[in-house]
Amino acid sequence: MKKYNIAIVGIRGAVGMEMLKILEQRDFPVNELRPMSGNPDQCPVYQFQGKEVKAVKLSHDAFEGIDIGLFSPGAALSKEFAPSAVKAGAVVIDNTSQFRMDPEVPLVVPEVNPEDIQKHKGIIANPNCSTIQMVVALKPLHDFARIKRVVVSTYQAVSGAGTPAMEELINQEKGDMTVNKFQHQIFRNLIPHIDVPQGNLYTKEEIKMVTETKKIMGDDNIQVTATCVRVPVIRAHSESINIETEKKISREKAIELLKDAPGIQIIDDITKNEYPMPLMSENKDDTFVGRIREDDTIENGLNLWVVSDNLRKGAALNAVQIAEELIKEH
Repeated sequence: MKKYNIAIVGIRGAVGMEMLKILEQRDFPVNELRPMSGNPDQCPVYQFQGKEVKAVKLSHDAFEGIDIGLFSPGAALSKEFAPSAVKAGAVVIDNTSQFRMDPEVPLVVPEVNPEDIQKHKGIIANPNCSTIQMVVALKPLHDFARIKRVVVSTYQAVSGAGTPAMEELINQEKGDMTVNKFQHQIFRNLIPHIDVPQGNLYTKEEIKMVTETKKIMGDDNIQVTATCVRVPVIRAHSESINIETEKKISREKAIELLKDAPGIQIIDDITKNEYPMPLMSENKDDTFVGRIREDDTIENGLNLWVVSDNLRKGAALNAVQIAEELIKEH
């Protein structure tokens, strides 16, 4: 089997570390692993496949010989260094927001639009974490009944804001109520404010869900409205999703469609207290769907509760799955 030289750019972040773990767990055919960070001296050595791998400093000349670059260093650094990786011959799979809505860059969830990978010109974008799990659940329903409108409320874990955000919640649980990462104390609280407010008073996170869904699903006619909320959970985002479709989907039909779809696991028996929750979703690869029920207030409506580990399927796993599809195509 052919093996590939892989760079992880932004290795010290929560997503970078998860990428490292997933490459090993999924036995990705790695020839050379090259962890990269702006300051490799802070964490100079990583363990991979039973060996120590030395980190290198992120620079424009660091990509020589790299086949695939898994990027999660922040949008500004992706903007600066991704073109250098492509110039050196690598394909970049970027987990930041930098390239997602670039018309020249495919935005990919392998369970939804793997065919778009073939359109890449050196860069493939990984969608926003909250968008990924939603479209995984929506795709089989859209294919059957064509979704007209989506109303989604998210309950997003602090890990979506990075390692410092996780540390802030843990410190507050221990009694240190210092607020640095969030607008308010997150312990014992909910904050209906993720990312920067825009002119229409939606936040950037909410607008990402609107625009990215249309691009990934390949349908500009899908109407999406979102409210994104930060919750005091370490890992795994939850979403309450209401959809309106062109034709009726019964609860039974929805279960039939979803249970056969890739990457989905149904947990749905409220009489036995069985439904997806963040704790059960941590470190799991699937997107979990439950509380499936028809919306009686409209003719063709359906409600879903969707939970997924945002560091895995919402970020690192999706990127590695794109890489797996990429090497399958080549």
